[in-house]
Amino acid sequence: MTRLAQTAGLTDIQQEILSTVRDFVDKEIIPVATELEHRDEYPQAIVDGLKELGLFGLMIPEEYGGLGESLLTYALCVEEIARGWMSVSGIINTHFIVAYMLKQHGTQEQKETFLPRMAAGEVRGAFSMSEPGLGSDVSAITSKGVKDGDDYVLNGQKMWLTNGGTSTLVAVLCRSDEGHPEGTAPHKSMTTFLVEKEPGFGEVRPGLTIPGKIDKMGYKGVDTTELIMDDLRIPANRVLGGATGRGFYQMMDGVEVGRVNVAARGCGVAQRAFELGVSYAQQRHTFGKPIAQHQAIQFKLAEMATKVEAAHAMMVNAARKKDSGERNDLEAGMAKYLASEYCKEVVEDAFRIHGGYGFSKEYEIERLYREAPMLLIGEGTAEIQKMIIGRRLLEEYRFQG
Repeated sequence: MTRLAQTAGLTDIQQEILSTVRDFVDKEIIPVATELEHRDEYPQAIVDGLKELGLFGLMIPEEYGGLGESLLTYALCVEEIARGWMSVSGIINTHFIVAYMLKQHGTQEQKETFLPRMAAGEVRGAFSMSEPGLGSDVSAITSKGVKDGDDYVLNGQKMWLTNGGTSTLVAVLCRSDEGHPEGTAPHKSMTTFLVEKEPGFGEVRPGLTIPGKIDKMGYKGVDTTELIMDDLRIPANRVLGGATGRGFYQMMDGVEVGRVNVAARGCGVAQRAFELGVSYAQQRHTFGKPIAQHQAIQFKLAEMATKVEAAHAMMVNAARKKDSGERNDLEAGMAKYLASEYCKEVVEDAFRIHGGYGFSKEYEIERLYREAPMLLIGEGTAEIQKMIIGRRLLEEYRFQG
């Protein structure tokens, strides 16, 4: 284990889990990540290995076949996986958010139906809020679910689904005006629907089409897709929690823990960038000595290491706050904001240390340089995080005049 990004107060079980995951990352992910990423190839062998380790059920309660671990344990595992290849951590993270939403908000029947198979990795989760013209304005969702007898009929187009093709269960947020009179606030007339489907692309069930993978600058390997619903019929027992109008709050709860995990991904990518930078700086010679002995490079390494440490500490604090049962939107927003921004800066500094070689696809830092920007956007942009942070601070520090 490296000196940076250590976490105090972990149990023996947590340390054993993290050690196992780190060994897996070093042996099974890092050696093949860049090659698979350049081919935009889904890492099936890696995913199968994570299933064997039980990571798909890490936070699912033991009564449903999971390991029943904390958000902190999960976030630390995500940090390790992202250190190997960020795309793999995305495959895990979206699955985890759906499992978390089911655990927290699902009916007993929904939990018993899905959680055991999710823990085993047999059912794979994805969640869907965004739409082509939506961005961060969730209240502007136009996809709609209309009651029709014992079913709901869903219509609309969704965007930016991680695991859109490989998943078999998608949590989809739609408007559902039934039972909510005209003039109801948009966030009170939204419902999360649990949509089961076949893996793959094209029409994956009647009324549901996954057009294909979106070609991206980075974050390759994992399938990012659209989702098109055209008179898609969903039985009423697949409304998450069994009642309409709760979808916005359910999704925000999922996104809140998702922000902790995006922060963890930023920490992991930043750690790997630092490892690459500090290693290369000791191998590359200029003016008769390793560039690590030049003060300018030492200053850069010092700044990088400090950012890695600070981001990790904030991520751990946000996870522990959520595990305690307390509200953590302030801490999660701060952690996500800081970790993603610092990740971008640490990766760029490592890129600069590599000089011209950083621009070559033969070097791992080139991949990290394309991956880091996604973290600035996923689970809410920096501007959204600042809005959340600012509003919460004004609640905490209300002027008493």
